[in-house]
Amino acid sequence: MCNCRSKQKLHCIKMPQTNGLPSIEQKLLSLIAGQDLGDITQELCDFSLEEQNATAEAQGIQPTAASDFVPVLGKTVTYIVACVLFNENNEVLAMQEAKQSCAGKWYLPAGRMEKNESICEAAVREVFEETGLNCKITTLLAIEAAGGSWFRFVLTGTVTGGVLKTPAQADSESLQAKWIQNIQELPLRSNDILNLIEIGKSYTSRHQSPQPILWHSEVLPTKYSHHKNYLRVVAVIRKRSTNALNVLVSEKNVHHFPTVEVHPQRSLHSTLRKFMVELFGAELPQHRPHGILSVEHCPSAPPHTTDGICLNVLVVFRPPLEEVALIGKCTWHELSKTLEEKLGRILCSKNSTIPLNVIR
Repeated sequence: MCNCRSKQKLHCIKMPQTNGLPSIEQKLLSLIAGQDLGDITQELCDFSLEEQNATAEAQGIQPTAASDFVPVLGKTVTYIVACVLFNENNEVLAMQEAKQSCAGKWYLPAGRMEKNESICEAAVREVFEETGLNCKITTLLAIEAAGGSWFRFVLTGTVTGGVLKTPAQADSESLQAKWIQNIQELPLRSNDILNLIEIGKSYTSRHQSPQPILWHSEVLPTKYSHHKNYLRVVAVIRKRSTNALNVLVSEKNVHHFPTVEVHPQRSLHSTLRKFMVELFGAELPQHRPHGILSVEHCPSAPPHTTDGICLNVLVVFRPPLEEVALIGKCTWHELSKTLEEKLGRILCSKNSTIPLNVIR
C-alpha cells in the first residue's frame, strides 16, 4: 500500500503561505508541477452529488445516482491501467491474450486495478504478469473515462529488467509477449490502443523533432486519498481591458479552485457542464477543457476503504472576462505576470496537459 497523505491536514505542501494557508497562486503552481494540494476536497466541494440530485429534483428530473455514492473498486467503480512501453528500436511492448473471449488476440499490457493499489503499482504489476518484464513508470500519457465510474489511466515508462514471456511460459494472464514494430500487422483485441500507441510515440520522441513541441513534463498520480471522486476546475479567462489572465476562485469556506463531485451515471463533460451552469447560469459562456494538470489518488486506510480520485482539469474560456457573469460564490483572481507567462505557455500547446478522452 502506498504512503498516503493524511486527510486530516487541510494543507500539507511546504511552501510560503498567506494567513496560514497557501495562496491561490501557490496552489496553482503546485498543480502545474503535478502536485496534490493536500486539502480536504470533500469539505471544499462546491457541487456535491446530493446538491446535484436536489437540483435535478427541482427540475422534475428523477436522480439516477444515490447521494451517498462512494467509489469502491470492484463494486461501484472500475479503474483500468494500460502501459505503452518502447524499446531502443521504437518497438512497442505487446502481449497475446489468454482470456477465452479474446484468446490469441494482441493488446497492450493492461488490466484492472486491485484493492490497496496505487495507479503506478497496478501498472507495474500488470506489465510483469502479462509480459514478464519489470518497469518503472515515468508519466501519465492519457486518461479515458466512460460515464463517471469507469476510468482508464494510460502510462509509459522504462523497462528495468525481467525476461520477456515466451509461449512456453503461457498462463492465465497471457500467452506470450513481444516487442512489435507495426502492431497493426497483428490481430488486435481492439483498435482502441492504436491512438494510445501514437500518443506514446509522440511523447517519447518529443525532443527529437526539428521543431520541438511543448509537451507536459513527467506527471505521475500523486499519493493523496479522497473519499469521493472529484473534478477540481482550474478555469482561466482573459480580461479584455488589460489582456491579463485570470483564474476562477471559489469563496466557499476558504479560497480554493471550484470543485464538483463526479456523477457516476454521467459523462465527465456532462458533470462539468452542469457545474458550470451552477456557476455561470444557463447562458453559459463558451469554454473548453484543455486537459488534465494532475491526478490525485491513493487507496484509503481502513476503515475508510473508498477509492476516490481527483482530476485537476484546466478549462479555458473564449469570451473576455468583461462579458462573463458569475452567479455562484466565485470570483476572478488576476494572476501575477510570472504565473501568467507560465500558464500562458501551457495554453499555447494542446500537448502541455494530459489529454482527457471521454468515451460515449
